[in-house]
Amino acid sequence: MTLTQFRRSSATLAALAACIIAGTAYAGSPAEPSVAVPFGDLNLTTERGADALYARLTAAARQVCAANGLDIRDLQAYAAARSCESQAIARAVHAVQAPKVAARLAARHEQG
Repeated sequence: MTLTQFRRSSATLAALAACIIAGTAYAGSPAEPSVAVPFGDLNLTTERGADALYARLTAAARQVCAANGLDIRDLQAYAAARSCESQAIARAVHAVQAPKVAARLAARHEQG
């Protein structure tokens, strides 16, 4: 295993852990939901790779935080799911430690 492969594996585990933590905080259940977010196939030094990983992290966070399928009229549940999703994405992006992915997160925060 090369150093790059080790870093990617470690970052994948860290991203997964971030999703688990955020999902558990929202769900409040003893079962810890998790989603593996592989990205060994991506070049995170490119915009395309960073965008692809960000999209994967977003999808995983929505799955773990149960943001998909919520009734938007239940504002409290919707707000909790969105908060969980945002925290999971931020933690996963931080764990990956890829500048272009972090820039993607910052751009999303600026857009609102």
